[in-house]
Amino acid sequence: MTVLLVALGGALGTALRYWANVVCTERFGTGFPYATFAVNAIGSCALALFSQILAQRSLAGVPMALVVGTGVLGGFTTYSSFNLETMRMLQQGEVGRALFYASLTFVTCLTLAALGLLVGVRMMR
Repeated sequence: MTVLLVALGGALGTALRYWANVVCTERFGTGFPYATFAVNAIGSCALALFSQILAQRSLAGVPMALVVGTGVLGGFTTYSSFNLETMRMLQQGEVGRALFYASLTFVTCLTLAALGLLVGVRMMR
């Protein structure tokens, strides 16, 4: 049952990531990896928040944090795409752009994760 619930959550997260890519590409073009940046930033905050809120809840005996965190948000966020996009920038000689993207992603995701934890802790008080 656990594997099925995580897989269903992953399917939902993957579909959401695909939708984010379509929307960002239509709106901003392909000049910068906006979708990957957005899903990783949103996912960092959401995972931290939901890990605090859902840790004690379950669905059919399976912890909701596992379904939402590993399933939905694991399928939604994409570290591998971030790495590939950064490597492609480096291969194309765009060292400054690659460093900007990597730094922006790192700082934003850590900051939003900290915010998510803070909000989650305060909500559970």
